[in-house]
Amino acid sequence: MKTKQPELNKITALYERLSRDDELSGDSNSIINQKKMLEKFATEQGFVNLRHYTDDGWSGTNFDRPDWKRMLADIEDGTVGCVIVKDMSRIGRNYLEVGFYTEVLFRKKNVRFIAISNNVDSALNDGSNEFAPFLNIMNEWYVRDTSRKIKSVLHNKGMDGKHLTSNAIYGYKKDPDDPDHWIIDEEAATVVRRIYQLIIEGNGPMQVARILKDEKVERPSYYLAKQGLGTCRGSCDMNRPFTWTASTISDLVRKPEYMGHTVNFRTKKESYKDKHSVHNSPEDWVIFENTQEAIVDEETWLTVQKIRETKHRPTKKGDINPLTGLVYCADCGAKMFNHRTGGYEKRDKDGNPTGKYTNAQDNYTCSTYSKAKSKFENRCTQHHVRTDVIRDLLLEVIKATSTYVMEHESEFIEKVRSATELQQESEAKALKKRLSREQKRIKELNTLIKKIYEDNVNGKLSDKRFEMLLADYETEQNELELSVDALEKTFNDYQENADNVDN
Repeated sequence: MKTKQPELNKITALYERLSRDDELSGDSNSIINQKKMLEKFATEQGFVNLRHYTDDGWSGTNFDRPDWKRMLADIEDGTVGCVIVKDMSRIGRNYLEVGFYTEVLFRKKNVRFIAISNNVDSALNDGSNEFAPFLNIMNEWYVRDTSRKIKSVLHNKGMDGKHLTSNAIYGYKKDPDDPDHWIIDEEAATVVRRIYQLIIEGNGPMQVARILKDEKVERPSYYLAKQGLGTCRGSCDMNRPFTWTASTISDLVRKPEYMGHTVNFRTKKESYKDKHSVHNSPEDWVIFENTQEAIVDEETWLTVQKIRETKHRPTKKGDINPLTGLVYCADCGAKMFNHRTGGYEKRDKDGNPTGKYTNAQDNYTCSTYSKAKSKFENRCTQHHVRTDVIRDLLLEVIKATSTYVMEHESEFIEKVRSATELQQESEAKALKKRLSREQKRIKELNTLIKKIYEDNVNGKLSDKRFEMLLADYETEQNELELSVDALEKTFNDYQENADNVDN
């Protein structure tokens, strides 16, 4: 702690702030004007030992401003005797925090406070300071109103399908001719495609991260930061260009943007005072399809999502079980657990080695049976089957199918189409029947609504009864219309499945 200086040697702090930079190099024009105004006032009033504290490009709602914090540190040390600003809003636009500094901290540290344009001077007792709290509230109201307008503009922009992010995600870059459009950054896109392929090959996020690190592939934050892009360009550790993490991989492969879509409203802020955003649930996202060129096709993206639904733990040897999450019990339909144990030496009742060894095991059992057994319940059965038996059966089927496809390709395609049609025929028939019934009911409701309206006009039905029936009919009608839309989409999906047989 510095020794408190004599009163005459204390600093006169001239504080300037501007919430955005203008086109001039160095200090903005408004900052320069603020400095001239403060210096002129301080000199005319006889203040000495002037020192500027300047925050150019900082919002008034943010009190983590570098020179503001430097000035507070000097105040805490007792080296500042007076703080002069152009107006109250230069201190900030949060009336609670501004009030704390001007009414509590400055008084506690015997610091005189002057806001020139607002005629506020804490050394005077002429009543001029009584209006200061109202000025602080008006300054915060200005921020609140501005925030509401900005939020409205961003919402409209997002609903129009335009990107709301200031930076394109890794793999894309902004189109020089249209900032709202993304084009592929081929260098980064090559890495993105490789990540998807590595996961399809059975690698988990940590393994993919290790592979990319060993291959000295630059991580996204470093790659963007060296171009002056990205949200972490100011805080990126440029001494670690290749340190990929599992969380980076997991976050990257979940982005629908790589299929060529625009995804808006991933996050939100509950209040303009919040510094950090909170994540919206995926149901609240607004997605616009095919707004830019895709880096990976939809089939690849969906395959990776399906793989990521099930954890793939590597063995001690480092290999991945390709059947994880794919083996199901024929009786109860639950997934089957894979159990692997190495052979170990048996011991006698005294714990001494016997020289005999157990066999290594690698098999699958029903998960329902395993979980129920731990609770002393009997559900399903063990259904024990060795992994090598499953693999041999699969290999035989794959060989037979591959041979048949190569020798009878057209017949195989027809078989796939027929199997698909048979699988969907019964479901489609039921859906068609339901769709017809619901469409018929919608027409009936239209007739009923028309009838009760006429009865109400003719005095046959009271207003209260009319409103109750109308609300019930409209609620049922809205639910049926949503159901019909979903059924029609299902039929379209069936058609797409039939069209994708060749693919």
